Amino acid sequence: VQLQASGGGLVQPGGSLRLSCVASGSIFSGNAMAWYRQAPGNERELVAYITRDLTFDYADSVKGRFAISRDNTKNTVYLQMYGLKPEDTAVYYCNAGIKDFGVPYRPQFWGQGTLVTVSS
Repeated sequence: VQLQASGGGLVQPGGSLRLSCVASGSIFSGNAMAWYRQAPGNERELVAYITRDLTFDYADSVKGRFAISRDNTKNTVYLQMYGLKPEDTAVYYCNAGIKDFGVPYRPQFWGQGTLVTVSS
């Protein structure tokens, strides 16, 4: 397994969760990292990405509530989620990919998903 995600679970609206994804060294060091999510009946969407030089961006729906970070000593990318809403319910996927200036993020390697359920 090259990308291993964890940290999903059931949380009440307004709550917080932190997702983690450990990648193999070669994949992590050579790529930007991202989180996608897919809710039932919806297409998979990009939630956030972070490049090797720590530039990042977020989907408008999560700006101000989610924070992506990476620890290069642990080959790990995190997604800290605050103020969770029922519409954040989805399977969240870790991804390693390519992000060049002025070009959309391009996914390359996928991890397995971790389910986040926001419900009272």
